[in-house]
Amino acid sequence: MIERPANGQAPVRPAPQDRSRWLALIVLCLGVLMIVLDSTVVNVALPSIKTDLGFNDSTLAWVVNGYLLTFGGFLLLGGRLGDLFGHRRLFLIGLAVFTLASLGCGLATSQGMLVAARAVQGLGGAVVSAVALSLIMDLFTEPADRAKAMGVYGFVIAGGGSVGVLLGGLLTGALSWHWVFLINLPIGIAVFAVSLPLLPATRNEAADRRLDIAGAITVTAALMLAVYAIVNGNEAGWTSARTLGLLGGAVVLLAAFVVIETRVPAPLMPLGLFRRRSLAVSNVIGTLWAAAMFAWFFLSALYMQQVLNYGPMEVGLAFLPANLIMAAFSLGLSAKLVMRFGLRLPIAVGLLLAAAGLALFAWAPVEGRFVLHVLPGMLLLGLGAGMALNPVLLAAMSEVAPTDSGLASGMVNTAFMMGGALGLAILASLAASRTGGLLAEGASQAVALVGGYQAAFLAGACFAALAAALGAVLLRSPPPAAEPSGEAESATS
Repeated sequence: MIERPANGQAPVRPAPQDRSRWLALIVLCLGVLMIVLDSTVVNVALPSIKTDLGFNDSTLAWVVNGYLLTFGGFLLLGGRLGDLFGHRRLFLIGLAVFTLASLGCGLATSQGMLVAARAVQGLGGAVVSAVALSLIMDLFTEPADRAKAMGVYGFVIAGGGSVGVLLGGLLTGALSWHWVFLINLPIGIAVFAVSLPLLPATRNEAADRRLDIAGAITVTAALMLAVYAIVNGNEAGWTSARTLGLLGGAVVLLAAFVVIETRVPAPLMPLGLFRRRSLAVSNVIGTLWAAAMFAWFFLSALYMQQVLNYGPMEVGLAFLPANLIMAAFSLGLSAKLVMRFGLRLPIAVGLLLAAAGLALFAWAPVEGRFVLHVLPGMLLLGLGAGMALNPVLLAAMSEVAPTDSGLASGMVNTAFMMGGALGLAILASLAASRTGGLLAEGASQAVALVGGYQAAFLAGACFAALAAALGAVLLRSPPPAAEPSGEAESATS
């Protein structure tokens, strides 16, 4: 029962309804955590999958690439469908698709069955990821609560990958590789069941629900071609006819998509969104930052394994300080910084700290020691990422109307995904080229490897520093949001 104050003012919402928003956030984050965990859990299980199903090195890559193609290709479409037909509905559909596909992966007995199920998993994961931010915006309208909620979401995104490394090793070693997929079943079913009463069933009743079929096909095909070209660029060669042809095809399809969007009455992506400075700048920042961070995660693990001779568990523990700092900032400190200083300063300072951490890794020597050459960079990267991730996501959504929040969410997720894939491909190629040059000059294997990693880390530091500069110069703090009325708040609960 809602209590009405004696002074005749609007009724006070009871505490349980407010608590239900935070319970809904936990449920949302559990669904997103499944998607985040899946990327690193599978990487740990790849050697066992290769042996059991008879993959070779080239076909084994499709266990990862099949997922990446559909995940990267359907982020924009998934977000837009959420705007048109309801964010909760699309979240539940994506969750169901991902969970059922996980069952298919876990029961796979052939290469084709596993790759096909992974592709369907990517489709479901794209939809869940694309609408999750929108649902947070629906649930939390007050600036302070929204910043806290985004901090929890950022914590899941930042820390889930490292948890996946440890979980993947545990499940694969104690049970089998099948369980890295089957573990998603009880989680997915529980999240689906609890989401029904907790998540708001919002939908834009005034929206034109005619789906832009031509736009959906062209932009999805363009993104899939681009992802395929990027993830295979090092193997095929960046100047090969295949890579250039795929990238050229992606550009042509994107150009066709833009032309289509200017002519259809109900475009998939209203081009006016690109005039939203915060959204446009945040996407560029996200692309550059992901390019640096994905490469750091991959190459620093190689440095510790191939140069310092760390085992898999030691590598996982080495990342723990960065993850703990990211967790501390994401779960509280980041929201306080946003409320105190706005969005621009935490983004700029956080990304500069990340750039400094990458620069420290660029000085790591062959005879490196954890305390002197690994830990300082880890601490700075954890501090920078924890400080910047939440405000980057908030900036991307700050100027977007609720009717376009799913599309904006899909855009920022696509920027991070494409930036990470492109950055990893470019910096890994740079590292390999530098290593090859040093080997040709007569350097030892360890010296050549370190030289390659150092060049890549320095380039990643430049990416992060450029992202910081863009945030400092181009971003503007949004005007203070008005406190929602009781009726508006109730509509989101």
